[in-house]
Amino acid sequence: MADFDINITATYSPEDNKIRLYASERLDADTYERVKAAGFKWAPNQELFVAPMWTVAREKLALELASEIEPEGTTVAERAQIKADRLDGIAQKRAEQANAFHRAADELSRAFEFGQPILVGHHSERKARKTQERMHSAMDKAVKAHGAIGYWQYRAAGVERHANRKNDPKVRARRIKKLLAELRDLQRRLNAAHKVLAMWESATTDKQISFILGRSPSVPYGFYSAVTDGKTTPAEARAQCIEAAKRTIESDHLSRWITHTLNRLSYEREMLGDVPRFEGEITPTLLQMFVREHGADKPKGKKVDDDLFSVECDAPLPAHVADGSTVELSADGWRDLMQSCGYVPPEKKPAKPPILNFKAQSGKFLVRNPWNRTVEFVPQVEMTKADFAKIGTDYRGTRLSACGAFRVRIAPNPNHEGPRFSAGWAAILITDQKQHDAPADFDEEIAQ
Repeated sequence: MADFDINITATYSPEDNKIRLYASERLDADTYERVKAAGFKWAPNQELFVAPMWTVAREKLALELASEIEPEGTTVAERAQIKADRLDGIAQKRAEQANAFHRAADELSRAFEFGQPILVGHHSERKARKTQERMHSAMDKAVKAHGAIGYWQYRAAGVERHANRKNDPKVRARRIKKLLAELRDLQRRLNAAHKVLAMWESATTDKQISFILGRSPSVPYGFYSAVTDGKTTPAEARAQCIEAAKRTIESDHLSRWITHTLNRLSYEREMLGDVPRFEGEITPTLLQMFVREHGADKPKGKKVDDDLFSVECDAPLPAHVADGSTVELSADGWRDLMQSCGYVPPEKKPAKPPILNFKAQSGKFLVRNPWNRTVEFVPQVEMTKADFAKIGTDYRGTRLSACGAFRVRIAPNPNHEGPRFSAGWAAILITDQKQHDAPADFDEEIAQ
């Protein structure tokens, strides 16, 4: 708790990943500097300090000042509505100002409404010019105030659009994907520390230690030179490297980051809806994809028996997946674990139609154009496999037939006379490759 008589409340909102500090009075200079140095900014309209994102240091400071961090009482949508209302109020105020300036300019313009010119040298010249300046100034202010109306209305609409966008399921799914990437980065640091620790624990002789010091990229700079120059012994260098690896493994900072990321993932998945239980076939490849997405280090899946599968890693598995570097579960056990971790296996892409290599009696094919989604006739040209391979990969490929049942190879028509860029596409028959039978209704399709 802070050592001054000010009531501070700290809140956290998982919607925007921000910590907020509410102070009952003005902070003293030292506390204000600490809050500012931690990245908190004063929001005058809300009368609070807000951090742009959660960090361990900001959480520690908030706990020190407020003893506990409570859930934020307002949602993103509610805060957006409050801000939109405030911006709409500003727009209304600018509209009133624009009307007032316009009325003032209109009243001043009446001195010139009958075309009365300014009489140069007359005693009224000074007053007339002053009236004209005031009229122009009022009109300029009216124009600026009127232009500001649209700006503040646009800002108000933008606030509402942003709040709605954050709750869009597609945006939330992308946010989950980003959080998983962050989780893998954090887990990768743990995996590396575990592997380094295992490497140093296996090195027991001075020769082994010196070899690792000279070859391993994980060794801090200067350790090898210190050993070779006699400034430290191999055993002391080994002990320091082991201690550094243990500090990373036991790091409270890293542990809190991982826990926070897992909590955010849990919240986002809950808001997205129930995670469906996978009822498909469990395979070692699928299990490798699952644990790898959550940060496992080079997992190796294995089918132990008909209903038992295991996954083994060089480093311990993520703590939220399993304890240790090996886990063995039944197919249903893996399905339950995937559901609890929010993992949904990617859907299998539909297989592409086969590529057929046959001679068309009419000498042409009816294929689909993938760019304008129309169908067009292309001539068939015979070519050897070697000649087709010589064509650049950007200038050869496949096209779907008009019926959609098969694909044919295509390339620029080699029989075209003239510049290559003007050559149309041609269906390629590979003469020295297996010939397929033409589809039953191919000739009728071409005839139509």
